[in-house]
Amino acid sequence: MEQIEIRPVQQADRDAVRRVAAAAFGDEGPLIAELVDLLHASGRVVHELAAERGGAVVGHVLLSRGWVDAAERLAPVTVLSPLSVDPAAQRAGVGRALVHAAVEQAQAAGEAAVFLEGDPGYYGRLGFEPAGERGFERPSTRIPQPACQVVTLAAFEPWMSGRLVYCDAFWELDCVGLRGQHLADVEAALGIGSGVDG
Repeated sequence: MEQIEIRPVQQADRDAVRRVAAAAFGDEGPLIAELVDLLHASGRVVHELAAERGGAVVGHVLLSRGWVDAAERLAPVTVLSPLSVDPAAQRAGVGRALVHAAVEQAQAAGEAAVFLEGDPGYYGRLGFEPAGERGFERPSTRIPQPACQVVTLAAFEPWMSGRLVYCDAFWELDCVGLRGQHLADVEAALGIGSGVDG
């Protein structure tokens, strides 16, 4: 198998990034590709990386600007979303490599924390932990509590606790949390009840 190279996304990668997002997210692929475009248009992209194998982009990760609404003031943080891996390249460590590289880039840039919504089993192995256990509140009750996760970095300070705030692009496209049966299925798999009450 050819080596995976993780590198910054270039303008020439735009079509490939859209293709990877569309393939990785199935029916929601066009929406995720639109989210990437809207994050760029809004100027909220902080870091963006591509995974390349054999000259082709097979993965993509984006960190956008978010905030923690702390009592003292808004604390800038980053949100890791979306993470896309072409189905033909999945289960080969591409996603793991992208997440590690994104966190390293955030650390090097002096960011305080990286948040995401995702499978706690998968992301827990990559150093993430439930945000609620660190004093953070999820931006929506439609995010199952264990799925709102964070890794804090060297620049993190104890006063930076409160509700996570996503930038407008996520809300505009309704890309925060889950709805309906999908939410119920994920909560059942995680062994928790409805997140609407808590």
